[in-house]
Amino acid sequence: MPAASWSTEASAVTAAAPENVWALYEQVSAWKSWDHEVESSQLDGPFQAGSTGVLKPKGGPASKFLLTAVEPARRFADVTRLPLARLAFEHTLTPVEGGGTRIHHRVTIDGPLTFLFSRVIGRKIAAGLPRAVQSLAHAARDRAA
Repeated sequence: MPAASWSTEASAVTAAAPENVWALYEQVSAWKSWDHEVESSQLDGPFQAGSTGVLKPKGGPASKFLLTAVEPARRFADVTRLPLARLAFEHTLTPVEGGGTRIHHRVTIDGPLTFLFSRVIGRKIAAGLPRAVQSLAHAARDRAA
């Protein structure tokens, strides 16, 4: 029997170019400026696949993450190992015809304890993700102005 999976996603469109959004992604220690569920975050190397970091969500424990894919100004993915589960984030930037960028974030939890983590942290992620993506869109627009 395959392990269960849970996911949530959110999108927003900004007038900013993908490069402006990307610049905000690369500033890992400043993620809390547009994602208000993040208390602190840091990357222990360059913003490239294979680098690791630590993120502390508000009200939760700090956890290590691994950048699993990085395509500048297009997408990046990261994963956090949980006990008997995996928390994966995918961040995608798509140019919009006429200018601007569609920002899309998808979060997945999979593994034997998905049922537990989807309730413990999944609900909070699902509630905060639309606001974070919208805030990122506004921050990128302001950066481009």
